[in-house]
Amino acid sequence: MRHLAYVLTLTALASASLAHAQTMPSDFGPSPALPSPEKQLIPTVNVAPVQRWQGNTRPTVAAGFAISAYASGLDHPRWLYVLPNGDVLVAETNAPPKPEDGKGIKGAIMQMQMKKAGAGTTSANRISLLRGIDANGVAQSRTVFLQNLQSPFGMALVGNDLYIANADALVRFPYQTGQTSITAQGTKVMDLPGGPINHHWTKNVVASPDGKFLYVSVGSNSNVGENGIAAEKGRAAIWQFERATGKARLYASGLRNANGMDWQPSSKLLWTAVNERDELGNELVPDYMTSVKDGAFYGWPYSYYGQHVDTRVKPPRPDLVAKAIAPDYALGAHTASLGLAFYDSKLFPARYQGGAFIGQHGSWNRKPFSGYKVIFVPFAQGVPSGPPQDFVSGFLDADGHAQGRPVGVAVDKAGALLVADDVGNVIWRVAPVK
Repeated sequence: MRHLAYVLTLTALASASLAHAQTMPSDFGPSPALPSPEKQLIPTVNVAPVQRWQGNTRPTVAAGFAISAYASGLDHPRWLYVLPNGDVLVAETNAPPKPEDGKGIKGAIMQMQMKKAGAGTTSANRISLLRGIDANGVAQSRTVFLQNLQSPFGMALVGNDLYIANADALVRFPYQTGQTSITAQGTKVMDLPGGPINHHWTKNVVASPDGKFLYVSVGSNSNVGENGIAAEKGRAAIWQFERATGKARLYASGLRNANGMDWQPSSKLLWTAVNERDELGNELVPDYMTSVKDGAFYGWPYSYYGQHVDTRVKPPRPDLVAKAIAPDYALGAHTASLGLAFYDSKLFPARYQGGAFIGQHGSWNRKPFSGYKVIFVPFAQGVPSGPPQDFVSGFLDADGHAQGRPVGVAVDKAGALLVADDVGNVIWRVAPVK
């Protein structure tokens, strides 16, 4: 009987492995298919024009779940942070002035396309606080928590110190539990690479579980170094900042544009979602999520997905390519995977425990479109354990218009998933059907 049980177990595992192989999309997972690069004289531009949610329309969610507009009428909400008392901070923000980034024909085209995609608005430069929830799933109150910031993005609380990652600096503010606004002046604790190009302006910050360190992500100043390597100093990297001493060091580099960062519950490792490079074709290069290893180099700009050399970058650096390590899990080409939050609550079914929710903002340079959804990737023993699952979708309508675009994701104190929609100007809340 024990032998039979062993055989049945092996058969079940083999069947699960086969199902995994059959359902994993080619540009997802630990071993994505990487076709040959396509040389593009004219880069693909395929922007989904904005047509925001009308009436009671809303995204589609996975079976067994319901979605509500937790807060609406916001001004380009990009990022979320849940305070220990359950209050939710929302960064209403957009790019700062970048006088050098919009020059030339390519820059002018990019600015026009960003406006078409709903990203051409002036930054509100504030953080709002949402509190409570009513019977309809809507926040009971909204207040201006912080204002007059500089394109704020990431937020992290350690004790009574609230850290905000502006586009050009990490700033600390005093915080007391229950505050609905902060009027005190912030203290700059770390300069971050900023203008006048500031191509990838979003800076994120997370605290280590013990609160000793902050980890700050800084995106590249270009697609593949075309503005010169000197313009990339301190960029395409995650920095480690020691709170007690104020000392900072490069923790990991070669990460073109790391945004979402979170700690995987079982392995206790830092993971990040990264946007990869453009203009190599519809299927290159997959965005990805990966555990972040201290001192590791992930290839940008000289190579992608490990040691696949990008021949556009001059001069080449074979010495750095030889050090480049491949990321853990591909998230699809041009999906603009920005948000990342691990699930470590009890409200959702057990199969979600320890897995990752990823906000995919959506492509602007691929035919057909990719992304425009929130996906879930299951984890087991601290590593991804299966293909991606659509969790929140329907951001594109039947005619290819963007009703919204998901960015940051977070788990609220009750265990529901929050999604920042910066085109629909909504914070969505997803919870199991009662």
